[in-house]
Amino acid sequence: MKSTTDSGGRTVVHLERDTETGVAVIRLDRPKVNAVNATMLKEIQDICTKVASDQAIRAVVLTGGSRHFAAGADIAEFPDLDKNRALSLSQNFNNTALAIENLPQITISAINGFALGGGLELALATDFRIAANDTKLGNPEVLLGIIPGGGATQRLTRLAGVTIAKDLIYTGRTIDAKEALACNLISAIFDPTEVQTEAVKMAEGYASGPASLQLAKQAILKGLHLPLEEAVAIEAEMFAAAFDTEDSAIGVQSFLANGPGKATFTGR
Repeated sequence: MKSTTDSGGRTVVHLERDTETGVAVIRLDRPKVNAVNATMLKEIQDICTKVASDQAIRAVVLTGGSRHFAAGADIAEFPDLDKNRALSLSQNFNNTALAIENLPQITISAINGFALGGGLELALATDFRIAANDTKLGNPEVLLGIIPGGGATQRLTRLAGVTIAKDLIYTGRTIDAKEALACNLISAIFDPTEVQTEAVKMAEGYASGPASLQLAKQAILKGLHLPLEEAVAIEAEMFAAAFDTEDSAIGVQSFLANGPGKATFTGR
């Protein structure tokens, strides 16, 4: 486990690795509601650096535990912010979200309780989000007289569309899991007691997949904001790179011998 400590000296983020399944869990742990502060941001960045280079980890679950994902940034720190400090905080938050987004592994947020403001922004940086049926999500920053600073104006817009993003950000309202599913912010809803287990199960499925999953993720992320001609050139590079993996030979041979969907991959 790699972690920093909060001002009170306690660990605020935990990394739990299961080398047998290839799944790692990054768990936020700052009671009562996992308010995001500078310590937590640094810890997440440090852990992402470690996870990114760990070839034994093939999928990652980001969670705040069974009560709350993260209810937002620690507002108690805001009275000390001036324009320069606010800029620094936003840049730090965005660096953290980018560290999550750029993990080579497939990533899933397991959301219980609140995922608001900065908490939702961390979840938006993962590949997938699943949530409890009593979850509340939103970006309420406008109610404080400010705007999101951790990427929500961009990721929320890309995921849910311009109109929905404007509605949520301009009003600051929270939405339930059913509406979040309709807005494409989450991909599945479960009973609160099942979210953590289902996220790990989902991660195990991706962890057992081929090495080409990471190449597919790279192609999507790198090409997302490029002109089509440049984006498909990146896809071609990743397609070619897939044939340099051990799993491509396993998959092709298995298909020819046994049909689709029966290969057992190594992740190499």
